[in-house]
Amino acid sequence: MVLLSKSATEPFTLGKNCTTFFPGVPLIDLSNPDSKTQLVKACEDFGFFKVINHGIPTELISELESEAEKFFSLPISDKEKAGPPDPFGYGSKNIGRNGDVGWVEYLLLTTNSESNYQKFASLFGEAAENFRCIVNDYVSAVRTMACEILEMLADELKIQPRNCFSKLLKDEQSDSVFRLNHYPPCPEFQESRNLIGFGEHTDPQIISVLRSNNTSGLQISLKDGKWISIPPDQKSFFINVGDSLQVMTNGLFKSVKHRVVANSSKSRLSMIYFGGPPLSEKIAPLPSLMKGEDSLYKEFTWFEYKKSAYKSRLADDRLGLFEKIAAS
Repeated sequence: MVLLSKSATEPFTLGKNCTTFFPGVPLIDLSNPDSKTQLVKACEDFGFFKVINHGIPTELISELESEAEKFFSLPISDKEKAGPPDPFGYGSKNIGRNGDVGWVEYLLLTTNSESNYQKFASLFGEAAENFRCIVNDYVSAVRTMACEILEMLADELKIQPRNCFSKLLKDEQSDSVFRLNHYPPCPEFQESRNLIGFGEHTDPQIISVLRSNNTSGLQISLKDGKWISIPPDQKSFFINVGDSLQVMTNGLFKSVKHRVVANSSKSRLSMIYFGGPPLSEKIAPLPSLMKGEDSLYKEFTWFEYKKSAYKSRLADDRLGLFEKIAAS
């Protein structure tokens, strides 16, 4: 990615930098059978937590990171042959179609189709096949972990069947996606201000599984609106509650607003699995969680919500359009 002058980075700026790391990120040990209560509390309080003893092989993580680094180090002319994103493929700076920009380049891939790799096969030959196999193995592993987390949540909430959430990710028609983000360093930029890597947003799907290298940049918004920086940890995974899970729990779980700021000296690489339901799936609060309360949301299909999200800006309140208006 070509570095920009200070004046050219102005559209990417957020204001004064948030430099203090937040020490209170919920830490969940997935090997501990008593962690279900902690999981639910983390989803209620933050919509965000970190997991350890996750069972994902270190070798698989390192292999995918190495392949991603190889791709992003290619000349821009080569990378652009894998784009533009439609919506899948290679993209740079422009995020979506509605004017959002960030100091980022990325690969967006669907998880249930081989069509991702047709662009790559003609460009990279055997290397594309190797990349496809590594991505598929990684996605399969993190999907399994995400499903385990969702079933632990269902257990603690006394929801039957316990796969009410996870079956949506396991469905052959699951509309899940996988994203590789690369945030290049920007030496010309002032450390005292935030350089937007990826602007503030919530994830529309059910659950997101994030892993990054050891470069900081991820920030989440607390309930009081304060932004705090998350310490990087390349050996662990960070989990985000998505909008769809917030709706299915009738607001019990909170979809976390988050963003990424770029680093002036170090490159940041992240890989995110977004676990989504089939396009035809109806999203609505589960009756067993209503406890006599009214539904906060109108029922909608995942296709309807996804279509609405694609028309919005990153920072828009996407769920607001689907909230029920309380009677006055």
